[in-house]
Amino acid sequence: MGALEVNDLTKDYGSVLGVDSLSFSVEDGEIFGFLGPNGAGKTTLIRTLLGLISPTSGTATVLGADVRNEDALIEAKQRIGYLPAHLGFNEEVTGQRVLNYHASVKGDRRRSELLDVFTPPVERPIREYSTGNKRMLGIVQAFMHDPDLVIMDEPTSGLDPLKQEEFNEFIRGERERGTTIFFSSHVLSEVRRVCDRVGILREGRLVGLEDIDTLLDQGGKRVHVRTADGERVDFSGLDGAFDVTTVGEEIQFIYAGNYNPLFQALARHDVHEVEIREPPLEDIFMHFYGTDGSEANPPMEGTNV
Repeated sequence: MGALEVNDLTKDYGSVLGVDSLSFSVEDGEIFGFLGPNGAGKTTLIRTLLGLISPTSGTATVLGADVRNEDALIEAKQRIGYLPAHLGFNEEVTGQRVLNYHASVKGDRRRSELLDVFTPPVERPIREYSTGNKRMLGIVQAFMHDPDLVIMDEPTSGLDPLKQEEFNEFIRGERERGTTIFFSSHVLSEVRRVCDRVGILREGRLVGLEDIDTLLDQGGKRVHVRTADGERVDFSGLDGAFDVTTVGEEIQFIYAGNYNPLFQALARHDVHEVEIREPPLEDIFMHFYGTDGSEANPPMEGTNV
């Protein structure tokens, strides 16, 4: 059994379906990213996994505990870390007092180690904290008891770019330690950098579930070519090439084939410059959200999804 097992899980609020017949699993030691725009059901799923709300039908297990079994879930929560999207810290107390409280409940064997990486001013009242400092305090409390599973809702929200990268490096290290990470994200590029697999949620339903390499391959590679003499080269006949366009002296196309035929085609010309890069994750996301016009504004980097 994996760290998370979700089976036909549904939460019906009456006027709207929060999540609809979700089924997936997260393996031990895996980093699993969950994507979807606001209202897609991400937070509903997380709150259901933590036993904060009850499913209408179906079920899920978290570290082997059925989310409908309160006693079993309370015991499992000793091995779970949780970082919510909206941190509800008491603004009048210091960060140190917050950590002391959490330590009294679940332990803090890694507190000093984590405070060396994430540096909230724990001696000051939280009312004086920036958004980033509050987020760092939340990360410390989520990991300081050395949990087996950490569930996070938009964990890097409010962190500056340097701290975001430090967080990503930290998460990769946690995977090496065997910690299972399940999180939703509002920064699409970080999913590519740290996740093993990603699930895409749309209106409460799972519309995509792939390992990250497969997901990127679905979008093909972006190829930009400039020939030495400005020769107009037609790559439209190359198997696997599509959307071939010319912009100034540059030929651009999407390539979804094997590399060898591409290199052979390039070798027949006097190539001055070539760039082959992975597709933006936003483009792949639009494969799931932009085909029927239901999402008029695609989620981009730095926006909530």
